[in-house]
Amino acid sequence: MVRYGKEHKSETRRRIIETAGRRFKQDGIDASGISTLMKDAGLTNGAFYAHFESKDELVTTAIADQLKVQAESVVAQAAPGRAGLEQIVRAYLSPLHRDSLGDGCPNAALLDEIGRCTDATRQAYTDGVLVLVDGIAARMAPEAPSSARVKALSLLGLMAGTLQLARALTDSQLAHELLNQGISNALALLDAGQGV
Repeated sequence: MVRYGKEHKSETRRRIIETAGRRFKQDGIDASGISTLMKDAGLTNGAFYAHFESKDELVTTAIADQLKVQAESVVAQAAPGRAGLEQIVRAYLSPLHRDSLGDGCPNAALLDEIGRCTDATRQAYTDGVLVLVDGIAARMAPEAPSSARVKALSLLGLMAGTLQLARALTDSQLAHELLNQGISNALALLDAGQGV
């Protein structure tokens, strides 16, 4: 019998979390069963319980991970100041992001389901979204980021709602126009109160 070290177990757990995050965003939490998630990770169903006590625990972990990745790879990597905020808005409300459910934002893909999840999952979501929002707020008002927190949360809500609606429309031209209007609305929100 082959014995694997702690590093292998950690890598396997990471693979499950990453593949589950993509699958949840692609198909939804409720529509993603353990057997499908484990097949995506290249593992057997039995291996699941060596890493997680329940699907709820995996959902909580995957959502926290998705938000952490978004904060680190999108917000933290954007250019400084207003230019970075515009970069975030334009990338978020792009046709590429609209069409990339599995690789996109967990907010737009999962918000309706997160509201019906366990308290632990909703708390992990809240913690993760606040890190994301605080990163945006720090770009809005570097001298006093806490003063921009609600505005940053409003910006995220505007973008996530616009993206959700654009994804739901069957009329691609209308969806494209909606994304463009969303960009205009988001940039206006950024500039509100700036004397611009």
